[in-house]
Amino acid sequence: MRYPFQSGGCATRRAWWAALTLCLIIAPTAGAQELPGVVVAPVTRVEFPLTVEALGTARANESVDIRPKVTETVTAIRFEEGQFVRAAQVLIELEDASERAAVEAARATLLDSQSKYKRNQELFQSDLVSESQVETSEARRDADRAALEAAEARLSDTVVRAPFAGRVGLRRVSLGSLVAPSTVITTLDDTDTIKLDFDVPETALSHLVTGLQVIARSAAWPDVTFEGTVASIDTRVDPVSRTLTVRALMPNPEHLLRPGMFLTVELLRRDVTALMIPEQAIVPEQSRQYVLVVDDEGVVSKREVRTGRRRPGRVEVVEGVAAGELVIVEGTQKAQSGSRVRVLKQLVVEP
Repeated sequence: MRYPFQSGGCATRRAWWAALTLCLIIAPTAGAQELPGVVVAPVTRVEFPLTVEALGTARANESVDIRPKVTETVTAIRFEEGQFVRAAQVLIELEDASERAAVEAARATLLDSQSKYKRNQELFQSDLVSESQVETSEARRDADRAALEAAEARLSDTVVRAPFAGRVGLRRVSLGSLVAPSTVITTLDDTDTIKLDFDVPETALSHLVTGLQVIARSAAWPDVTFEGTVASIDTRVDPVSRTLTVRALMPNPEHLLRPGMFLTVELLRRDVTALMIPEQAIVPEQSRQYVLVVDDEGVVSKREVRTGRRRPGRVEVVEGVAAGELVIVEGTQKAQSGSRVRVLKQLVVEP
């Protein structure tokens, strides 16, 4: 094999060496200037209905333990277990002989003081008594009237009534039982409407509003779906679980749901949109997450983002990027913040 410099004149050999040197200089320089290629995807805003699944506990709309206000013996029971009772309906009656006697005594005392007050008023008109005597008799009358009202209140405490309409539970006393304010006679629950309390993650807080639809199911009634709406949202987030309690109201006309039941809950809001990017675009660093954004000039910028809910292969970005921006999906290891890249392909993201 013969090389060009083995034949020809000196001028030919010098030209060949110059061309070879120029090739050796230019070749690595061109390679060094070649921009790294990346695949990008746009940040898109899509419909992303909020669906939160949780576990909830049913509670009565109103619930109370029925207890007496005084210590007395039960003389009459006016309800049946499981019975529906009206507001102010009598549930039990207690021994009231001493209270009735106290009322009669207070009433007689009041009649006497009223009579003395009236007589002193007449005598005052004739200047037979002083004004101070009239005022004293008036004060006595007012005190006796208050004493009568107090005696009547103690008498009314011997009759235990339902504070609201609802269904009573099991009876826990019998005739002749000595009851005290600590004694539970029965329970009373208003279950026409059920309060359903459940916890949701704090990431859903921005989407929670009153009136959202709630669907619940119970293992006791597997073929029945219970529907309701969000009535209130707790004002505090649990610092340990990072959840907050939501309360929904559910009509319960057939009284299938009972206080204390365990329910699976699905919270649904359809009018929710979100900024979505492919999961591959997320670059985790310790406890933070970043994306690499490419502008129109191909310059890369590194952005910290806050992510939210996820779909298969995609993640919601709550903060850090805007709709329409391009993020690097493939080639993140070759791209550096502030450097330029060459876009090889832009992915088409389906809604």
